[in-house]
Amino acid sequence: MATAALDPVPQTQAPFLPDHVIAQKEAIPSIYGAIDFTRMPERFSTDLSDKVEMPERFLDRRAELLSDREKFETIRAYTMTGDRVADAYAALMPQYGFRALVDMLELACEKGIEAVENAPPELVAFIAAMEANPAWLDMEMVEEGARQERNGHVHLTPFVLRGAFIATFMNKYSALPMALTGTLSNGTAARRAYETGSFFTSTLMPGALGRFGAGFKAAAKVRLMHSMVRANIARSGKWDASVYGVPIPQVDQMPAGLIGTYLMAREVLDSGREEFTPQERARVELARYRCFLLGLPEDLLGETPREIERLWLLRQATLRAEFEPETCGALLRATMAADMSQGDGLSGKIGDWMESGFSKLFFINHFMAGNRERAASVGVTMNASDKLAGICALLFVQGQIKFYKILDAIPGVRGWAGRRLVNKLARMLESYGHADFITDASQYRPAV
Repeated sequence: MATAALDPVPQTQAPFLPDHVIAQKEAIPSIYGAIDFTRMPERFSTDLSDKVEMPERFLDRRAELLSDREKFETIRAYTMTGDRVADAYAALMPQYGFRALVDMLELACEKGIEAVENAPPELVAFIAAMEANPAWLDMEMVEEGARQERNGHVHLTPFVLRGAFIATFMNKYSALPMALTGTLSNGTAARRAYETGSFFTSTLMPGALGRFGAGFKAAAKVRLMHSMVRANIARSGKWDASVYGVPIPQVDQMPAGLIGTYLMAREVLDSGREEFTPQERARVELARYRCFLLGLPEDLLGETPREIERLWLLRQATLRAEFEPETCGALLRATMAADMSQGDGLSGKIGDWMESGFSKLFFINHFMAGNRERAASVGVTMNASDKLAGICALLFVQGQIKFYKILDAIPGVRGWAGRRLVNKLARMLESYGHADFITDASQYRPAV
């Protein structure tokens, strides 16, 4: 089926994108001035003959998904959308300097915008956007979602962080910003992985997503980091918008922010259900609000299992698949070689062995559809020792999670178990080290 049959609006005639998308060009010309919003970039595909990022088990649904006009137009619009308020603030780098922007944002997060002397209007708008709570927000439910998430996060994250991180740059179109900035090259892979882990861990601490919580501040800094990457790439002259579109578009924020929610939605649908349980609903609300703070538009934050699935699959159904060895391969090799040790002594060595095997197992099963040959073709191989390590880690993780679930069900020890999980989160944050969430163009060492 030709593209025109799926998309009757000619892609060479504006406005086929919403006004708010096109307005980026005039509002922030230093980042979006060179982008042609009258046509979609090469990365965006609606031709059924193209290879896209959809898992093989869902490929027969691609035509039906692309015919969902409302969801299709949502994904198309946010394939060409950055972060309006954070981008405007990052665009002030030539005037204020990199460090000053970071310092003002930190102060505004910690003490309020009124604490920033002569705060630029762009910072005022940035903070106001994060403070404008969506109508659906229920902070009690968000806190309950964080409580529900702690058990799995504490025990599973140390083993899946590397594997999940690898998945974010398996596509050349979404991986290029990291390659151009050197985000995962020259020995920085472990630090960036730990920063990612640090962000999500910090948001699970009690009260972290409140206005003056650590998670709120971390979300603001992550948004600024992404916007600084956009601004620096735009000035570099190394970005081909006709191929890659907008650097780090909103649809590329979905995998990191919503992977857990999508996997949970898949479990619900595969079990024959169409609704979340109250406990699952709380976890969804946590993820939705966390993504809201990160700047994701509400249109991408599905509520039901079916809506979450459709938005996720449509993003994959429109993202052209291509693994480029010079880009994706360099990032993959750096991350696989990164030192993400679990500690010293015998227990640390056992932890390292299990982490290495489980991260490969997780990556292959969740992002390569269990196809070990396909994984090997991109540089992730699994031998007998890796498989044994992965199985041992899986049994260990499942045992720990089940143990704490039992404790949570016992009224007399529930509080103690909850406090113990919070303490484990705190130790995880300490082990990750200080997370800067910054990107200084002077430190870029491009991987390609």
